[in-house]
Amino acid sequence: MVMRSPFFLVLLGFGVSVATYNLASLVIHSQNSDQAMELAGILSFSRRSDPVIQRPDGLKKSEGKRRLFHVALTATNAPYSKWQCRIMYYWYKMMRDMDSSDMGGFTRVLHSGSPDDLMNEIPTFVVDPLPAGMDRGYVVLNRPWAFVQWLRKAQIEEDYILMAEPDHIFVNPLPNLSSGDHPAAFPFFYIKPSENEKVVKKFYPEEKGPVTDIDPVGNSPVIIKKPLLFFAWCLLVIESTQSQLEQVAPTWMNISLKMKEDPESDKAFGWVLEMYAYAIASALHGIRHILRKDFMIQPPWDLKVANTYVIHYTYGCDYSSKGELTYGKIGEWRFDKRSYLRGPPPRNLSLPPPGVPESVLTLVKMVNEATANIPGWEERV
Repeated sequence: MVMRSPFFLVLLGFGVSVATYNLASLVIHSQNSDQAMELAGILSFSRRSDPVIQRPDGLKKSEGKRRLFHVALTATNAPYSKWQCRIMYYWYKMMRDMDSSDMGGFTRVLHSGSPDDLMNEIPTFVVDPLPAGMDRGYVVLNRPWAFVQWLRKAQIEEDYILMAEPDHIFVNPLPNLSSGDHPAAFPFFYIKPSENEKVVKKFYPEEKGPVTDIDPVGNSPVIIKKPLLFFAWCLLVIESTQSQLEQVAPTWMNISLKMKEDPESDKAFGWVLEMYAYAIASALHGIRHILRKDFMIQPPWDLKVANTYVIHYTYGCDYSSKGELTYGKIGEWRFDKRSYLRGPPPRNLSLPPPGVPESVLTLVKMVNEATANIPGWEERV
């Protein structure tokens, strides 16, 4: 048996301590400097790119253990955002533990910079808004910046993340619809990169390929892989692997801000600007989505609920007393979230008249059930 001198053991211990300290400092410095660089170089594109991944054919449903995803939605502290978040969280809790659900934890990423009165009701992570004036009155620009901060600071147990929005209601238990390196997303009929090729090419260089490689998606709803970090202490090295969302989020943020500064793209994309930015950012990183039309419905245009998973109530629903759609004209019966900008809708909303689509009737019934069961519904604004 070979004996080591005390001096040798002390020297070895000191060397390991120094190496560990240097590695830890490297990680902390990298995190801090990266966050500073995102705002300092706010208009630069992401530093990383991946090879283009072709759309998969005949993807099979994954078998084996459940692939849980963390539900994350960005929000403000405005009354309009709060009441939608409360309804969304209620239905998340109702669907989370049902058969075929792969829902894991839940986080409201609050980008108002300070806590609000829903902190004890809804799991919440507070992040900073963009610097004053940078969103140019388009509050949605805070969404990608909120995700950048949350991904860097939060501890997320699940391997996947569902990016959702306050005006989403889970109408059926949601499984993990992604497969391998292909996130799952809803195809929006109004995201049309090919019809806006001239503007899109300002942000998607020719060498990246045709604009048809850009999926017709926004960032929500999307189920996508989360960031991973591996420590190989035995070799005194750190191997960091960035997953899809961590790669895409800074690029999505930068493109959104650059688009808003550009009059042509701002005019062309309007209120869906940051959705186009996410679609382009994903394509720049070689990401192709599995497009699931059953992911979400949008009343009043989608009529049936059937086996879909999410109701998105972004459009107003206006009907005559005979159940005829009067879109663009205030109906004798209506439900429009914008009618409640300053406070929550009352409990027990009137049901629509006979003849309206199932999707609209289901939406109002689910809003009523949530508001009837959420404590202090009309007391908080």
